[in-house]
Amino acid sequence: MFDRDFNKHPFIVIWELTRACQLACLHCRAEAQYKRDPRELTFKEGKKLIDEIYNDLGNPLLVFTGGDPLMRQDVYDIADYAIKKGVRVSMTPSATPNVTKEAIEKAKEVGLARWAFSLDGPTAEIHDHFRGTSGSFDLTMTSIQYLHELKIPIQINTVISRYNIDVLDEMAKLVEDLDCVLWSVFFLVPTGRGKDSDMISPVQHEKVFQWLYDLSKRVKFDIKTTAAQHYRRVVIQNKMRENKSKAEQIRYQDALMQGKTGQFDGLGRAPKGVNDGNGFVFVSHIGDVYPSGLLPVKAGNIRDSSLTEIYQNSPIFKELRNPDAFKGKCGVCEYRHVCGGSRSRAYAMTGDYMESEPFCVYIPKALRTKQSNIL
Repeated sequence: MFDRDFNKHPFIVIWELTRACQLACLHCRAEAQYKRDPRELTFKEGKKLIDEIYNDLGNPLLVFTGGDPLMRQDVYDIADYAIKKGVRVSMTPSATPNVTKEAIEKAKEVGLARWAFSLDGPTAEIHDHFRGTSGSFDLTMTSIQYLHELKIPIQINTVISRYNIDVLDEMAKLVEDLDCVLWSVFFLVPTGRGKDSDMISPVQHEKVFQWLYDLSKRVKFDIKTTAAQHYRRVVIQNKMRENKSKAEQIRYQDALMQGKTGQFDGLGRAPKGVNDGNGFVFVSHIGDVYPSGLLPVKAGNIRDSSLTEIYQNSPIFKELRNPDAFKGKCGVCEYRHVCGGSRSRAYAMTGDYMESEPFCVYIPKALRTKQSNIL
């Protein structure tokens, strides 16, 4: 996995099995509906997609998402086919009455090794408001208890927004108390139902990144971020400050220029800067292909072209895999190969996915040098 060439093989494939969901989350990028779309990829089409992911795309991680994947009656058949094929599969169901102990037992029998549930606040008041459904918090906690009883590792997903920015310490304690293996922290992108006004400020982003880094050194669960590529910069900056060895400093700098710091920067998820369209690909419920679920720029449809062809050769994907072509400060930033900024947020805020990350406060060395020369 560490030698993976993102020009050929993605690190992760997200398949949106359905957009049907019983929740009405404020930030939902899918704007999920209560009923399934009759145009969804069929089981037969799904098997063909899985075959291609395994045979032609280097067998990346495959995540079933939605909507709520459990709204598809054939979800376990799809998972069973993929797992028997040798694909590593995880699933992010919604905490609804569909998540019964029997449903989780069935998933375990099929071989789903990890489940991810969303918790967006340490209390029912905060979480239920964000999820748009009363009782969601209690259902989530019950579902997590089922997972513990069945000895299935738990991942918690949390969207950072203005609704929970002031209770992150309590949120981290809850994740720890729930004995989770991974806290996946999402930073809101205003797409779908998400609004600009729900986001935290650029300065707050930076403060939360530092808080997450400090937290990562004292908790037993792993931490990963989504739509927060600049967290990688914060991690690397901290590692650089902490490391007194000149040789190690040089090693970091060399790796930084090559985009390979993920092997030893403590991020623990991917070997280098995964970003929208660069190591990451999203397949919608009807087969449309996007650089990510948060970047709604369609690059093709797997009913017309293979996923491999779209990922490797689409002009959109090829452009996104060229950090040197990023505009503004992202294009000259020394961290562009390991960070690159959120292409999704750039698109949501400016209409151009190649523009600078609008919620990053960092000033690249090249611009600081230029300003010094002017002065």
